[in-house]
Amino acid sequence: MNTSELIEQIAETTDRSKAEVKQILEAVLDAITVAAKKGEDVSLTGFGKFSVRHLAARTGRNPATGERIEIAASRKLAFAAGKTVKDALVLPEKPVKKTTAEKKASVPKSAARRRA
Repeated sequence: MNTSELIEQIAETTDRSKAEVKQILEAVLDAITVAAKKGEDVSLTGFGKFSVRHLAARTGRNPATGERIEIAASRKLAFAAGKTVKDALVLPEKPVKKTTAEKKASVPKSAARRRA
């Protein structure tokens, strides 16, 4: 889903115009960006938490030449999903396949007699 599809879906769900939803979404994203620039975390209860992670300076390698390069320290925005999101992403368990012995054991006796 891209930004315009998200805006469209929110507009349909909230019965608001796309222009209004776009303006609100941009304000939310700007607020998260401003907080991140300050090094603050943004927690959205049930959804997740945006936090700034500090990466130390390190030595890397240029994949094309194999030459060592110095990578400067930096910050990155990380997201950790909340419980509601994690629970929504859980896949249903696949049924476990029965072994041949279990299949024979689960066949009713009357059906087993008909086979013989």
